[in-house]
Amino acid sequence: MDQRKQYSKEFKEAAVRLAAESKNKSGVARDLGINSSMLRRWEQESDQSGEKAFPGKGNPKDEEMAALKKENLRLKEELEILKKAVGILGQRPR
Repeated sequence: MDQRKQYSKEFKEAAVRLAAESKNKSGVARDLGINSSMLRRWEQESDQSGEKAFPGKGNPKDEEMAALKKENLRLKEELEILKKAVGILGQRPR
């Protein structure tokens, strides 16, 4: 089984910063223990995606959907609380 080394978002961002500051990008790659073509690919992804570069494992859309479902559940619970409060306040004699 081929197990590829995985690098964190922070590592990739730091590598891209170091490459941007250096005239010898292949030397930066060598010092970091990565292939220079990998560093170029990270630079391209960083240029194209900016802050959204290097999302890591998982699909960002899945994470977004999970957050939306959680928010939806919270809002439904708040709505139920408000409905009960209106019911209680509506029963008060005037």
